[in-house]
Amino acid sequence: MTRTTQFSVSRRSLLAGGAAIAGLAATAKLSAFPTPAIAQEKVTLRYLSTAVNQSPAIAEKAGADLGINIDYIAVTTDDVAKRVITQPNSFDLVDTEYFALPKLLPSGNIMGLDAKRIKLADQIASVIREGTVDGKTVGLDGTAPSKVLYLPSEQATEFAGEPTEFLTLIPTTYNADTLGIRPDLIDGPVDSWAALLDPKFKGRAAMLNIPSIGIMDAAMALSARGDLTYGDKGNMTREEIDKTIGALIEAKRAGQFRAFWTDFNESVNLMASGEVVIQSMWSPAVTAVRTQGIDCKYQPLKEGYRAWASGFGLPVAINDREKDAAYEFINWFLSGWAGAHLAKQGYYTAVLETTKEAMEPYEWAYWFEGKPAEQDILAPDGKLLEKAGATRDGGSYDERMGRVACWNAVMDENIYMIRKWNEFIAA
Repeated sequence: MTRTTQFSVSRRSLLAGGAAIAGLAATAKLSAFPTPAIAQEKVTLRYLSTAVNQSPAIAEKAGADLGINIDYIAVTTDDVAKRVITQPNSFDLVDTEYFALPKLLPSGNIMGLDAKRIKLADQIASVIREGTVDGKTVGLDGTAPSKVLYLPSEQATEFAGEPTEFLTLIPTTYNADTLGIRPDLIDGPVDSWAALLDPKFKGRAAMLNIPSIGIMDAAMALSARGDLTYGDKGNMTREEIDKTIGALIEAKRAGQFRAFWTDFNESVNLMASGEVVIQSMWSPAVTAVRTQGIDCKYQPLKEGYRAWASGFGLPVAINDREKDAAYEFINWFLSGWAGAHLAKQGYYTAVLETTKEAMEPYEWAYWFEGKPAEQDILAPDGKLLEKAGATRDGGSYDERMGRVACWNAVMDENIYMIRKWNEFIAA
């Protein structure tokens, strides 16, 4: 079964994306750092996103380098989208996921970013621009960033079918997600998404309660178990949704799940306490558990990864002064320091070259090349994360991102899916 949507882009167009952006970047005239006027006036940018990328250290460093104040507005993933649609005057910069774009763009509240003003636009990772890693196409089920990256104009409310000079979002972080496990509390290997529904983990499994993401984890598990075959896990038919939710309700009534979490701090507490031994998990949550000295692993699975990507967007209501400052901040964010800081949480970054330059060689080798750590690996807060000799779960960047099976998505049947998901949570 195959499904196509209005957001699909031809393979030829995707491959042309790198060249198109490279040509635009060659004409870029904006410095990666602010003009003295902006620095002296202390512009404040209201930065809307989930708490995951909102690091006080990044705000402090940006203030020192740019003279720009960062005022973080931390909300849940769903609330980011709600505020973009209903309160577009309440922020100056939004860090949101690419999968949310199909419901955000039609609101007319997000403007296209001018690639000519992004100094390193041509160096954005190919997995974002083209859907490739090391020249090979990754799984594009769901809302792959390469499908929703371009706009025909700054004020467009529909996606462009070919590369253009206007970009929807400039990537901040992305990753290949999998299941988190407590190896010290589990007997035997875990090598498949099917383990999430394995009765041997009855009462000790947890799922992410964000419908558009949680149902993707369920689809990976049901597909791995051989229960269902999907045309596109990120764009299910009503029949596929019904069968998926039916299987989840059956598992829930059998006592499979200990909890359903919406904030990564909840997942940290569930795993650190030992109440849960296997669950949907995010990279910084695994990092947080490990820094408590607790064994927690981001388990590679044979069916591959569910990927996601987030990026900076600008509201159409932004004032010129804040708009200029936002471009300055985005350019600074791509220049290396911020990327290196977030990479130490296990995230991947938009511009790999500048991130590498800002990291110690042993850190880059551990996080991006999958090599054994030559020294102890520290988290961003300086706490011990891994001892020398450890290797990253899943291996190198190419091994992890090259094995993406699907991307977080908003389905054509999103409203119906959410209604059915809520029936599952209430069952």
